[in-house]
Order: sequence, then structure tokens, then C-alpha cells
Amino acid sequence: MDQPADSLKEQRRGRRIAMTAREIGEFLRDQRICRVATVGRDGRPHNTALWFIWDDGTVWLCSIVASQRWIDLVHNPQASVLVDDGDAYAELRGVELRGQFASVGEVPRASATDTSVERLEGKFAAKYLEGRPFAPDGRHAWLRLSPVKIVSWDFRKIGTIPGR
Repeated sequence: MDQPADSLKEQRRGRRIAMTAREIGEFLRDQRICRVATVGRDGRPHNTALWFIWDDGTVWLCSIVASQRWIDLVHNPQASVLVDDGDAYAELRGVELRGQFASVGEVPRASATDTSVERLEGKFAAKYLEGRPFAPDGRHAWLRLSPVKIVSWDFRKIGTIPGR
């Protein structure tokens, strides 16, 4: 039986509506937008929506290196990523991933080839660029979040919980 994805830090609340590791993987592969929450040097929160790739237990972002998000992550790499879906209460589901971001590859990404992110850029192009190849622009670079905690919920499971 597929168990909830709690092998990192255990999800304490809402275990009955938690997604399994397989469900989390499928959900994150299918969703297109995430929200990235960072904290600036002044202690103020900053939240932005971005495209993302979920690949082998890791969140990947292609971020503008002059953005507030990037500046915040250089100062404090601890962050949270939220991906959610649903309109009606009984349809709500989502995943929050917490951890530390690290840049990968060239910063900013300007070269024609960077083998450390080449496979990822192919996945990004397939998901978002409608068949066009990924083209480095000298303004973006790759960020990787390997989560230390994953919290998930799927309110569609409420109807299937015994005793409810």
C-alpha cells in the first residue's frame, strides 16, 4: 500500500487527507504554477508565482537573478513553495514544500550548453514552451529546492474517510 509522503519530516496534522508519495509526484508533475515564499534581509516576506519543474523529489525554478526572490534567497536560502488546486472546498488539494534553495549551473544562464541543467531545460521546454527549445537569456538561472518537509492535503478524500 502506498504510504503518505512523510519520510522527510512527518506531517503531523491532517494525515487522513495527506497525499501519498505517488499522488504528490503526479500532482506536482501536472500543476503549472507554484508560489515561492521568501524572507528578505529586512525580515519582510515576499511571495511570487512561478513556473516550476518537479523532478525526482526536487523543485526546480528558473528565476531572474535580479529579482527580489533571488536577492532574498542569496541572503536566506530557507523558503517555502506552495502548489495548490481546486475551487470548491471539497476539491481543494495542495502541497507545501519547505527547505533550502541552491543555485545550479551558470548564474546567470547565458551559455549555449550547460550539462548540469540540460535535461531539466528539456523538461521545462516540454512543459511550458510548446515545443520550442529552452534558450538561455543571460537574465535567468536555475534554483533547486530539495525539500526537508512536505505537507499535503486532498480534501477530496474527506468523503472516503471512515466515520465521516
